[in-house]
Amino acid sequence: MTFGLSEEQYCFPGSNTSCVRAQFSVGTKVALYLLFTLGMLVTILGNSVVIVSIGHFKELHNPTNVLILSLAFADLLVGVTVMPSSTIRTIHGCWFYGDGFCLLHSCFDMFLTSVSIFHLICIAVDRQQAICNPLHYSRNITMSVAWIMVCASWALAAVYSYGLLYSKANVAGLEDYMASIDCLGSCNLLFNSLWGILDSITAFFFPCTVMVCLYTKIFVVAKEHVRKIGDMSKCSNDRVGGGLIKQSEHKAAKTLGIVLGAFIF
Repeated sequence: MTFGLSEEQYCFPGSNTSCVRAQFSVGTKVALYLLFTLGMLVTILGNSVVIVSIGHFKELHNPTNVLILSLAFADLLVGVTVMPSSTIRTIHGCWFYGDGFCLLHSCFDMFLTSVSIFHLICIAVDRQQAICNPLHYSRNITMSVAWIMVCASWALAAVYSYGLLYSKANVAGLEDYMASIDCLGSCNLLFNSLWGILDSITAFFFPCTVMVCLYTKIFVVAKEHVRKIGDMSKCSNDRVGGGLIKQSEHKAAKTLGIVLGAFIF
């Protein structure tokens, strides 16, 4: 133990290997609990509404919404399985649930984050096909294709996250550093230089590059569509109806573009 600290300042009082608790005032802890609880409620309730809405209304059963449904389920699991224990660790500075659950929690965190990222790529591909290749969209992106995208996203994320963390390839070469910071009540997700770079590419730079390229193409084509819709509005009602369909596609693309912007931020 560190000299000068009281028993209450340790994660596990009485243990000579205990980590030191985070030193927050009572008011700060209450504010953090309220903030994180609100975040959990928004995550859980918001994604539950999406899941129930898509599941209940048959008119929403299409390839795009299959991807959105699966994405919402992944984000719901983040709110249910990852955020509660992460909240306690953040506020108290301690992990109270043992090394086994620490590794499982880290895997869940990395796994569900990867699932969300892969789904965002699939949704970008879906929107690109819908707007840039509308005549062949229904043939290229069917319900079966959408479910294949969903299954591939979950499978690849599981293999990547669980394979990496349980093989401990991410901490190879960090044994001395891990021993120096190890204490009872710690739970750290560490990466060596190699996997720090590879994970950054896999989880951020590559998906960002793909999505930015796809949405750039989408908005270029959408801008051209908007010009044509303006011309079509002067023609027959049938053409106006077609224009409205295109407008709805563009609105969906813009909404998902906002999601992309939030992800990058």
